[in-house]
Amino acid sequence: MAEETVVERTWRGILERHPGARLGEPAVIEAAYAEPRLRVLFPFPSHGALTFHRNTQDPWSNDLPFIVGDVESCTVYAPLGAPQRVLGQSLTPQEAAALVVAHLPPDCGPAFDGTWPPPENSLD
Repeated sequence: MAEETVVERTWRGILERHPGARLGEPAVIEAAYAEPRLRVLFPFPSHGALTFHRNTQDPWSNDLPFIVGDVESCTVYAPLGAPQRVLGQSLTPQEAAALVVAHLPPDCGPAFDGTWPPPENSLD
């Protein structure tokens, strides 16, 4: 059996609400995890937001859309500094996760182990 990756271990800790894991809104976490393209990215829940990163260590990529919200209503934001900051609002967690996937760059994922920016040629 293959060893669990940092990304897999992080998702598991968040989903199972392990002590020491960064915790977020369970409905949003579960909806994001259900999306295969998001499941391979590094999840980072903080301050009511769920961000996704192409790498596993700070500094983060911060170049992907993210979700803010709860089981009742979510907003999807474009990456910091991007035009049209709000991509969608008043969404279910599932709709929000699908909208993030729809706005991922084609070359996105899986996350690599390390800091941003990526090592030369790691995204080729």
